[in-house]
Amino acid sequence: MTRDAAIALAESHFDGGAFQLDLAALVEHPTESQNPSARPELLRYLDDAMLQRLQALGFDCRIHDNPDPRGGPLLVGMRIEDPSLTTVLTYGHGDVIRAQADQWRDGLSPFRLVEEGDKLYGRGTADNKAQHLINIAALKAVLDAEGSLGFNIKMMIEMSEEVGSSGLAQFFRAQKDALAADVLIASDGPRLQPDVPTVFMGSRGGATFDLVLELRDGAHHSGNWGGLLADPAMILSHALASICDRRGQILIPEWRPDSLTPAVRRSLANLPIEDPSGPAVDTDWGEEDLTPAERAYGWNSFAILAMTAGVPEAPVNAIAASARATCQLRFVVGTDPDDILPALRRHLDAKGFSAIRIIPHDRGIFHATRLDPGDNWVHFTAASLARTSGRPPHILPNLAGSLPNDCFADILGLPTIWVPHSYRGCSQHAPNEHVLKPLCRDALRIMAGLWWDLGHRD
Repeated sequence: MTRDAAIALAESHFDGGAFQLDLAALVEHPTESQNPSARPELLRYLDDAMLQRLQALGFDCRIHDNPDPRGGPLLVGMRIEDPSLTTVLTYGHGDVIRAQADQWRDGLSPFRLVEEGDKLYGRGTADNKAQHLINIAALKAVLDAEGSLGFNIKMMIEMSEEVGSSGLAQFFRAQKDALAADVLIASDGPRLQPDVPTVFMGSRGGATFDLVLELRDGAHHSGNWGGLLADPAMILSHALASICDRRGQILIPEWRPDSLTPAVRRSLANLPIEDPSGPAVDTDWGEEDLTPAERAYGWNSFAILAMTAGVPEAPVNAIAASARATCQLRFVVGTDPDDILPALRRHLDAKGFSAIRIIPHDRGIFHATRLDPGDNWVHFTAASLARTSGRPPHILPNLAGSLPNDCFADILGLPTIWVPHSYRGCSQHAPNEHVLKPLCRDALRIMAGLWWDLGHRD
């Protein structure tokens, strides 16, 4: 059969409703890795939802315990047609963030797939169940059309991505030979625009931490003690304001990267950064001499994710005893991850805020990675996607968010190619998470074409 026949099979898989039924079965698993009580569901997802599906496609599968007791199980499947052929490693994660069930709008429920118009709602649809399901279904379309792939494929499904991929690096080091491949081709994150395929080759790193100032035991009446007791919220606010200026430009020298080269700037030129599904970009926010695309994909950004002092839900007339801010630095290649928090410590001390403690989050730090946009695997993937979709894809040197891409790039030494199947308005990590039906259908098409082309490389 032909390439077009494989793509037609992928299309019919969606048009006949089989994809929606499969996705509904995956969404029904409440795989909240941030919820300790849901831990049994992590193994059940691999046992019930993944194992037989992959074995039916000729994968030899094994479920492994996580070497980190905080992490969930990991599945490795291998389909080796000929050791002399190209070997592709692919990846997905079956865990999801907390359901936030009480915040979904009427008619929706996080662990029940709901179809409304061109959207499929459910926790984990965009991140990441639909994405690895698409890639598996596209593999099946090629196998049904051709009988073989023409390449070897290894698949890794982890269940701890939403808690920092606990144990993944340790597992990769121990299984380095077993996971050896020529390239990673996987899917996570969003397209830049819903109707145009995107390729990215790495991700920004992420460091999350708390800044905590504790001045005394207990709060004290603001009438009796106002003007006499230092206000921890005010002091912490000034400390936070010293990290960035009024437009969000980072003021800590070690947090300002040196990797926004002319080549990277050229790769980011003219890429879209806004779409109707998301908010308007604040053009007067962030690094002043950079374009919005350069700020998101080529630079570092600091954010205050949450901040508390006293009891916000029920404030009283009292000077708080302490204040806390949860902060995050998203960073690109060119930032030393081992010096992020030490640099912050030096900065706060120099500004007179030595009493503020820095508490790193348990999930650790995702390192930044980036593959050269001129790499041959980038050209191959872009050409395949363009052939199927009829338009050139958007090519990003790295995702603006964070992924455990360093495990693939640094530990396994692989060139890393990501082809995302979601879009930026998907409500990922929020109530009402969803995927777009037209995008899923298009993703099935382009992945069937990509898998076909991998088996017919000259």
